[in-house]
Amino acid sequence: MSSRRNVLKQLAAIGALAGLGNLPGKVSAASNNAGEDTATSGEPFHMPDEAASQTRVWVAFAASADIWGRDYQEVQATIGRLVQAMVPYTQVNVLCRATEQALARQLCGEQNTRFVVAELDDIWLRDTGGVFVQNGEGALGLVDFNFNGWGDKQEHEQDADVAELISQQASARYLRSKLTGEGGGIEVDGNGTAILTESCWLNNNRNPGVSKAQLEAELKANLGLRKIIWLPGIKGKDITDAHVDFYARFVRPGVVVVNLDNDPHSHDYEVTRRHLAILKQATDADGNKLELHVLPPPLDGRDNRFSRSRDFAAGYINYLPINGAVIAPEFGDKAADSYCHELLTRLYPGREIVQINIDPVAAGGGGIHCITLHQPA
Repeated sequence: MSSRRNVLKQLAAIGALAGLGNLPGKVSAASNNAGEDTATSGEPFHMPDEAASQTRVWVAFAASADIWGRDYQEVQATIGRLVQAMVPYTQVNVLCRATEQALARQLCGEQNTRFVVAELDDIWLRDTGGVFVQNGEGALGLVDFNFNGWGDKQEHEQDADVAELISQQASARYLRSKLTGEGGGIEVDGNGTAILTESCWLNNNRNPGVSKAQLEAELKANLGLRKIIWLPGIKGKDITDAHVDFYARFVRPGVVVVNLDNDPHSHDYEVTRRHLAILKQATDADGNKLELHVLPPPLDGRDNRFSRSRDFAAGYINYLPINGAVIAPEFGDKAADSYCHELLTRLYPGREIVQINIDPVAAGGGGIHCITLHQPA
C-alpha cells in the first residue's frame, strides 16, 4: 500500500504564512531584478527537467530520536547507503549537524562528497531545500517556498532556513515565493508544463485565502510555467496532503510515469485511478497528449517492523534520476521490483538503474525523491 507520513504522529509548530503579500526583506521569485543577484540579466527563471544534466545532489543527514524514535539510527544508515549509491555518478553535498559530522562521514563515505554543517530538524530536503531554477543564460536561482512543516504538522524552525542556506552554498540567487509549499509538490517537464495536486497547494494550512487563479499566476512566475495540470490529490491522509511526487512524474516532456495503487484497501486506490483518468485526457503546454506509463506499488514486499508501519510508503515512483543513473527503491517483491527496473530501463536509456532498500525511510512515509534535492548544471 502506498502511503505517506501520517499527520497524527507529528508535532505542532510555527504558524502558516498567510496570503500573497510580499515577505519583508525577501525577494519575490516573480521579481528578477531586486535584491542580491548572481544572474547577469533580468532573464526570467524556469525550473528545468529533473533528468537534465546535474551538478550535484543534496541530502540532509538529520534523522533524530525526537522525530524517528528507535528507528533513527536505521534511517541514518539508509541515508548513508543512498549517498554511497549516488557518488559513483554525481557529487553529493551532505548537510549535517556539527555533532554528527563524524558519523555522517563514516556512513556516507568521503568519495565525491562534501559535508556542510547546518542546523536541521529532519531529513526531507526535497520539501525544505527550495527549488532550483535557471534563466536562459544558465544562471542559477533557488526559490524558497516558505516551508511551514506541511501546514504546521511538524516542528520546522531550523528547516525553514535550509533553502536560504543552500542558495548561499550553491551561489544561487535567492528568490522567495509569495506561496507556501514544498518541492515534493511540484513536478515539471522543463518545457513549461507542471503537474500539481489541489490537496497540497489549494489548502488553507499553506495558502489560506489564495484563489486557484492567484496560485497559478505566482507559480507560473516562480517556475517559468505555461500550463498546470491539476490532480485532486487527497487531504489529510498523510502529512503532505498528497504530494505529486508519489502520483505522477515526468520522464521528459510528453512522457509521464503514473502511480496506480492496486491495493483495494488503500486510500490511494480510488484517487490514483482518478488521477490516471485525468492524465489520459490532459495535454501539455504545447497541446500534445501525454504518453503514460503505469508503475504500481508492490503488493508482496518484505515483512518487517518498517513495512508494518501504517505510514510505510511503498512506491517505486519516488525515484531520483541523476547523471548516468536512476536511483530507485526495492521492496523485496521480486515481480514488482523487476518490473520497476525494466520500466525505468526503457524510459531512461543509457542510465543504470540502481535499486536500494529504503525500508526505514519508507516507514516514515517518504522515499528517495523526498530526501534528495538535485542541483541542475
